[in-house]
Amino acid sequence: MSDDNRFFEQPVLNSPYEYPEQHWELDDQGQPTQQIVHRRRPAEFITPIPKPRKRKVETTQQHMIFDEGKGLSTEEQEYDPTSNINALRSLVDAWRALPNPNQWQVTPETARLLQH
Repeated sequence: MSDDNRFFEQPVLNSPYEYPEQHWELDDQGQPTQQIVHRRRPAEFITPIPKPRKRKVETTQQHMIFDEGKGLSTEEQEYDPTSNINALRSLVDAWRALPNPNQWQVTPETARLLQH
């Protein structure tokens, strides 16, 4: 595995069945730095794109407005759900840290499934 393409040769670092503990670092242009960061990545809308073999002019990654035709976002004001996603993740992390299943505030059947 070459050091230049490790990100694209092995983009998935975490098991889908476990808490994400690491991610590939991306620079300001969304390019992989080939460094692994040992924590969960904050939610962001980014798409890493391989660098072209030759660059004529230095460019930055274009910004897309996620509106889906509903009028929620414009060029001047963009609806950005990432702060809500990151807040929800911290609440879920706090919930997961509760040691006693009686504190989970779920039905006994759900508690049994979660312990499975």
